[in-house]
Order: sequence, then structure tokens, then C-alpha cells
Amino acid sequence: MLSRLFIAPWLCFILISTAPAFQFSAYAADETEHTKASPYALGKKTPDGLGLYYFGREIAHYMTHVGAPWLDRPERDAEERPDLLLAALALKPGDIVADLGCGSGYFSWRLAQAVGPNGLVYGVEIQPEMLALLNAQMKNRQITNVIGIIGSTDNPHLPQSVDLAIMIDVYHECSRPAEYIAAVCRTLKPNGRLVLVEYRREDPQVPIKIIHKMTEAQIRLEMSVQQLEYVKTVKSLPRQHLIIFKKSPSRYTE
Repeated sequence: MLSRLFIAPWLCFILISTAPAFQFSAYAADETEHTKASPYALGKKTPDGLGLYYFGREIAHYMTHVGAPWLDRPERDAEERPDLLLAALALKPGDIVADLGCGSGYFSWRLAQAVGPNGLVYGVEIQPEMLALLNAQMKNRQITNVIGIIGSTDNPHLPQSVDLAIMIDVYHECSRPAEYIAAVCRTLKPNGRLVLVEYRREDPQVPIKIIHKMTEAQIRLEMSVQQLEYVKTVKSLPRQHLIIFKKSPSRYTE
């Protein structure tokens, strides 16, 4: 598996790295200062990053549609255990879900089955090519309650409020995370949930480049400036954090 990963050109952004970890400098400002004007800072650009930093974290370049085969690799079921992820979400029939950065639909069809025929899944992507792959997979699986949506880097452009928004191995690649998550929060129903699933940076055994991993502490720090309350972290997945937040009306600001 490792040799395949190293030679596959469409894995240029997520290849396993044996190089020493790049040491990010801590963001010097406090939270109040950080949110004035732009929350971003320019810094050293690493090969797979944008050179744009948010709370001291370099934002990773997103995977293009050329890398889509990796999303549907046969070994992904064992590596990520989508069955455990879905169990942790505890979705109800009729729920409306936003699969943000849905890619080719690896999780979209599973979410669609979980919410049932009266539920709905919005598969959101910024690349039309990914949505074409999503639509093809839903057609092949005869899934009719998944709707593809073209979003932008700062807004998913969801057409209605949702019970759950989920980002699976996606958030670390958002080039405008402050604006994007704020837009997501506006679309969540009261007490709606945002779930972030990211490869564990704390664990050096997780075979993903460090820029494509996040610590739980970093995720919670970045969500602390949003209209969200931390709920819990699910640790049952083999390689990833599953961190649940809910919309916090008390923190709402226009």
C-alpha cells in the first residue's frame, strides 16, 4: 500500500510523509485581537500548504478532482470505519444533512441511507468535476435523496437549514475557514450540529502528511470564535477525531 501511495500522482497533497514535522509558531495575538480585520496571517509556505495561517496553523491545499480515486479506495472502509462514524452521528429518519466537501460521495450515500427516504443530504463541493462524480455514484447506487450543491470557499450556499453539517477530512483544507464556518453556523437549525472529522495529528502512527492532520485542541480553538458549543469528542475511529459541536444561540451575532 505504501508504495502505491508514493507513486500515485493524484496523492500529491496527502501522501504519507517521513520528513520532520514543520514546527508552526503560535499565533501571538489573543482571541479579541485575532478577530479584528483579517484573522489570517501570511507565513512560510510548505510544499502542500497555502502559506496562509489561521490560529498558527498553515492551511493545506485542497485535493483536486484528479485525486478522487483515493477517496473510493477499497481499503478506506477498514482505515476509517464509516460504520462507526455513522453510529456516532445517531442520525434520525427525516434529518437534513450537509456533507461539506463531499468529494465523490463516499459518505454521502451512507448518510442518505441513514436519514431514510424522507431525509435529505446536500453534497457540497467547490469543484464541478467532483459533483459529476457524486451524481454518477448516486445514480449507480440508486440513491435519490442526495442533491449536489456548488459552494464557494467562504460559503457552502445551502438552500435551507440543516440538522447536521459534517466535514470529513475537509476542514483543514478550507482556505477561508473563519468565513466558511460562520456561514455554516447561520444555516444550522437551532441546536443543529457541526461535526468535524480529521486525522489525528497527535498520533505519529497515522500515515498522513502532518499538514493534513489536526489536533483536537487546534480544532476546538478554531471553533471557539464561532457560534458553536463543544459537545464531545468521539474516539472510536481508528485514525480520526470525530468532534461534535452544536449551534449556540447565546453566541449569535449578525
